[in-house]
Amino acid sequence: MSAQSESRFVSAVKDSAAGGLIALALFSLMLGMKAEVASGMGGQLGIEYRWGAVAIAVGVVFFGRLILNLFVWKAETPVTGIAAGLMPKASSFSGLGKFAMPVFLVLAVVLPFLLMSYYGASGSRRYLDLAILVTTYVMLGWGLNIVVGLAGLLDLGYVAFYAVGAYSYALLAHYFGLSFWICLPLAGILAALWGIMLGFPVLRLRGDYLAIVTLAFGEIIRVVLLNWYDFTGGPDGISGIPRPSFFGLEFERGEDGFAAFFGLDYSSVHRIIFLYYLILALALVTNFVTMRLRKLPVGRAWEALREDEIACRSLGINTTNTKLTAFALGAMFGGFAGSFFATRQGFISPESFTFMESAVILAIVVLGGLGSQIGVVIAAVVMIGGFELIREFAEYRMLVFGLLMVGIMVWKPRGLISTRTPSISLSGKAKGISADLVQEGHG
Repeated sequence: MSAQSESRFVSAVKDSAAGGLIALALFSLMLGMKAEVASGMGGQLGIEYRWGAVAIAVGVVFFGRLILNLFVWKAETPVTGIAAGLMPKASSFSGLGKFAMPVFLVLAVVLPFLLMSYYGASGSRRYLDLAILVTTYVMLGWGLNIVVGLAGLLDLGYVAFYAVGAYSYALLAHYFGLSFWICLPLAGILAALWGIMLGFPVLRLRGDYLAIVTLAFGEIIRVVLLNWYDFTGGPDGISGIPRPSFFGLEFERGEDGFAAFFGLDYSSVHRIIFLYYLILALALVTNFVTMRLRKLPVGRAWEALREDEIACRSLGINTTNTKLTAFALGAMFGGFAGSFFATRQGFISPESFTFMESAVILAIVVLGGLGSQIGVVIAAVVMIGGFELIREFAEYRMLVFGLLMVGIMVWKPRGLISTRTPSISLSGKAKGISADLVQEGHG
């Protein structure tokens, strides 16, 4: 080992040891001590010491940081020869989206039948609910991808439009007795209106300032819903939200029900399957509209705005209208998803629309790859579906979530799908390009 390599190794060990000490100080209180009711102390609270869990967490931090220092965070050197030939080119992944999207679509369509055949009607209920949840976040991710990925406007309050859509449907159904199919477009229109109301006052803001304002907007909506008790129910929420029907057929027992009309044995899973296909259809409409708009002049204006707002202005593009269309369309799809969320749950409250929801949706967009539709799908399946399957380890969910976020940002800083397909090309045949050539877009 040369002197330079030895010095670098010693520096890496020292840095990793410092990280381990910080982790020890933090995890000693977070993981090492757990308050619980002691059985032999008359119901009094006691402290359970879990130093083994602390040692594991500190070891993960130490060795993880050591590996990063030695193999990842090192000075960049030009890659030549065989190594350069082994490195993947951006164009080698250009066909990933074209191949993966049909596969995901076919799998999504036949998923209920696969689950029913394998787990039965009762056993598939849990997995169908999980599939509905994942698809809802896919739709939310695609809606936010218009604002963040295409237009480059950093939005930390996207959950506000989700809440507007949910409460719009719940209140319209509660006060006016309107059906889901009438309330669904109304909820999207109202959410788009709120998107314009948010976008218009903050058009001059960029970057972190825009993010702070959108974050504040999301909190304002939540606080209003929480305190306007006479109208929204406040912290009690709204219950008894009507369920959607299948062309007037309710999913209930009886001669007028869905099962009797089609000659099927009644099962509560019929409504779950219908809800799954409903959110799948809404998500596919979101994807179709986004992909079509991206190739139109408004879509190219979004991408020009993301790359350079000053150059975008110099081309004669109205940046005010461009930003407003991005906010309005992203908010509209968030409102559609919120309306579905309300009818699926049957009950909503302000606690369902906290900042953490916005953070999760934004994380799905960023980790999947800004502007990548298929990346959003993969990130939603991993983050939502994966974490729901390990819900029994609730204490460590956020710890694992943080580690995954750090890992992805270290190894794939441009997202899981780090290639982009241009909206338009001179040759007529668009090829995938590296995401390093695309602005991240902070407004």
